[in-house]
Amino acid sequence: MTIQILADSASDLSLKHYNEFNIEMVSLTVHLEEKEYEDGKTIEPKSVYNAMRDGKSPKTSQVSPQTFKSVFTTYAKANKPLVYIAFSSALSGTYQTAKMMEQEVKEEYPDAPIHIIDTKCASIGYGLVVLHAAKLAQNGASLEEIMEAATYQAEHMEHIFTVDDLEYLYRGGRVSKTAAFVGTLLKIKPLLHVEDGKLIPLEKIRGSKKVLGRMLELMEKRGTDFQNQTIGISHGDALETAEKLASMISEKFGVEKDNILIEMVGSAIGSHSGPGTIALFFSNKPTK
Repeated sequence: MTIQILADSASDLSLKHYNEFNIEMVSLTVHLEEKEYEDGKTIEPKSVYNAMRDGKSPKTSQVSPQTFKSVFTTYAKANKPLVYIAFSSALSGTYQTAKMMEQEVKEEYPDAPIHIIDTKCASIGYGLVVLHAAKLAQNGASLEEIMEAATYQAEHMEHIFTVDDLEYLYRGGRVSKTAAFVGTLLKIKPLLHVEDGKLIPLEKIRGSKKVLGRMLELMEKRGTDFQNQTIGISHGDALETAEKLASMISEKFGVEKDNILIEMVGSAIGSHSGPGTIALFFSNKPTK
């Protein structure tokens, strides 16, 4: 029996990935101009970025308990194994909600083969973990193999990213007002990373031209074996910059362009990071 992989929309994977690798997806909610949208389904990230450029402040909320309950119950009834690979619990309550609903469903179906992994990852860094697990599932891997591999990939996933304007992260409660104000004032490009699932400012760089070079330096310092893994880049409606970064990676590390996955940062994460975000994801130890 094939094991079903479930992800949420914060993985920023495209519909093509969900279809090709038979991944089920649940959506975070985006609230924009008094309307509610399903991330990855009923709103395009570009609409969110254009609204933010016009001064609007989209808000987001986690996947609803009802959504999880419905999905989990379906798999519990059918006794079909489901592995939900979740967005970082430090950035959203989605993982905690899923755990609560898992408990509820297991009260009625104690032997339900439902399993949940907190990746502590975000955007395509999280998406790469999901893809790895989905490929294993398609190839008939056991539940233990999938759980172990997904946990391993998540633990070794590096996130290095920059945002165009810290104001967006401040509005979403992700950085302090002082950090946002100082950064905007001095035309400083912040570099951030993810540590134990949380966004942590790493350093400040003057001028955007230097940022990509610095991201590559950090990649070289932290990563390994780049030719034997998929590198992820996600962007907040800044495809040209993302492609430039991909070219720099190909040139410096000899990575084939086909092994670099470029996607737009989705509506939910983009509501916090804003237009102009560039994020780089790679493994610091792709295989055991």
